[in-house]
Amino acid sequence: MAKFFLGLDSSTQSLSAVVIDGQSRKVVHETSLNFDRALPHYGAQNGVLPHRDPLVKHGPPQMWAEALDLLLAQMKKEGAPLGQILAVSGSGQQHGSVYLNDRAPEALARLNPQRPLVENLRGIFSRPTAPIWMDSSTTGECAEIRKRLGGIRAAAQKTGSDLFERFTGPQIRKFYKTDPEGYAKTASIALVSSFMASLLAGKIAPIDHGDGAGMNLMDLRKKTWRADALKATAPQLRRKLPPPATPWKIIGPVSPYFVKKFGLNPEAQALVWSGDNPCSVVGLGLIHEGMAAVSLGTSDTLFGTMKRCRTDAHGEGHVFVSPAGGYMTLICFKNGSLAREKIRALYGIQNWSDFGKLVAAARPGNDGGILLPWFEPEIVPRANQPGVHRFDLDERNAAANCRAIFEAQMLSMRLHSAWMNARPEQIYATGGASNDTALLQVMADVMNCRVLRIESSKSAALGAALRAAHAWCLHCGGEPKWADVVAGFTAPMPGSEIRPNPKAARIYDRLLEKYAACERQALKMSNR
Repeated sequence: MAKFFLGLDSSTQSLSAVVIDGQSRKVVHETSLNFDRALPHYGAQNGVLPHRDPLVKHGPPQMWAEALDLLLAQMKKEGAPLGQILAVSGSGQQHGSVYLNDRAPEALARLNPQRPLVENLRGIFSRPTAPIWMDSSTTGECAEIRKRLGGIRAAAQKTGSDLFERFTGPQIRKFYKTDPEGYAKTASIALVSSFMASLLAGKIAPIDHGDGAGMNLMDLRKKTWRADALKATAPQLRRKLPPPATPWKIIGPVSPYFVKKFGLNPEAQALVWSGDNPCSVVGLGLIHEGMAAVSLGTSDTLFGTMKRCRTDAHGEGHVFVSPAGGYMTLICFKNGSLAREKIRALYGIQNWSDFGKLVAAARPGNDGGILLPWFEPEIVPRANQPGVHRFDLDERNAAANCRAIFEAQMLSMRLHSAWMNARPEQIYATGGASNDTALLQVMADVMNCRVLRIESSKSAALGAALRAAHAWCLHCGGEPKWADVVAGFTAPMPGSEIRPNPKAARIYDRLLEKYAACERQALKMSNR
C-alpha cells in the first residue's frame, strides 16, 4: 500500500513540491511555481523586491502565501495524490524572517477556504516585508552583537557561526533600531520556514533546531535560545520567538483550509519546516559522519556531517543542527565558477573539454606552482580585496594555470574544513561543474576519497518529504533508521564514481603546507 509524503521548498525564486511514496521508494509527483512569472503583481525581480539601497534585499511574505494556494491548486489539477498524503513538511530559504502582530494566531486558526489565503492574512504583519538571506545591510549590527558576545571565536562557539549580515539576529536588531514602534507591535517573529509551516498547521509553528541555528540566537549544544545573544540583539526578544523544536516535531493536523479547498488528507500531519540547507543535507543523503557534498556553482559550497558539535574558531564555517541527528556544516567559497570561467577566458579556451585536456597535461601538484584566484573579494578565507596571486607559477603556461585553479580551490576546501576533524570518506558532487571529470579527479586526489555525482535540483524539497516520512513513522510508534528512510532516493548517478590516485594524493598531502603558507602571505597583501 502506497504511503505518500509531501515536501515543499519555498526558495528565493520559487515554490516547489515533491511527493514521494515511501513504500515503492519513488518520487511520484513534482512541480514548481516561479514567483516572478506566476505573481508579477508583487513587482519582485528574481523573487526580491527592488530597493534604492542595493544592500537591502527583502521579499513579500504575502507572495509566498499566495504561491502556496496556487501551487496546491496546480497539484490538484495535475492529479497529485493530495487526499492520501500522510504528512507534509517543508524547506524555507534560510535566515529570512517574518514579523507578525497579535492578530496572527486567530487569523491562522480561522482560515476561510472561501477566500484566498493572502486575504485571510490581511492585517497580521507588523512589518510589511521580510529581509532575506541576500540582505547585507546589517554590518553595524553584526559588529555590535559580536562585541557583546566576546568576538568572532566566542560568537561561533556559542551560536555555531560568527555574525553575518544575512543571519536573523542582526536583521532583528536592525528592525528594532530603525523601527522601534513596529518592533513593539511584533508579537511573534518567524523564519520563512516556520511562517510557511504556520500556514499549513493553522497555528504559530515552532522554529526547528536546524533553521534556528542560522539565527545567531540559539545555543547550538543545548538547543535553546541563548540569553546573552537575545539580550545583545533586542529587548523582550524571547517572548517574541516561538520555542525551538526538534526537526521531527509534529505540529498537528493540517489546517481544514487546505482540506476543504484542495482535498488534502484531513489526517495528514503538519511537521515543522527547516531551512533549505538542513533539508538539502537529508535530500543528498548525508546522514553519517564522513559523508560530504560539494556544490560546484557560482560559489562552491561544502556540506559536511559531524556527530559532535565543533565550531570554526576563525568564523568562516557555519554549523547547524542536522535533521538526521548530530550536526552539519556549511562552508562557502565565493570564487567558484566565476574564477574558473575567468581562467578559461584568460587563455582563450573554447570549451571545458579542451580545458580538461590542459589540466591533464600538467602534473599533479603543478611542480609546486600555486594560484590563489580571488577575482572577487573572498569570504573563505577572508580576503577583503580581489587579487590573483601566483607563487612559482608562470602566468604564460596555460596548462599549469588551468590545473592550478582546480588545485587551489580543492586545497582551500581541504584546508578550511580541517577544523571539523572529520575527513570525508566520500564526496557527492553537485552543481553545473560536477560534469567536469578533470575537476572531480583533482577533488578526489586532494581530498583522498571517492567522488560521486548526485542529482540535486530539488534536494531541499526531497529532503523535506523524507523528513515528513521519518516524523510520521516516529509518530506512529516506529523507530525509523535514516539509512532506510533515504534508501532509493539519494543514490549517486550510476557509473559516476571517481577514485583518488594514491601517488597524486601523497603529492597533495605535502603541497597543502605550502598552499597554506602562500595563502597567509596573500592575505597580508589583501587585507592591508
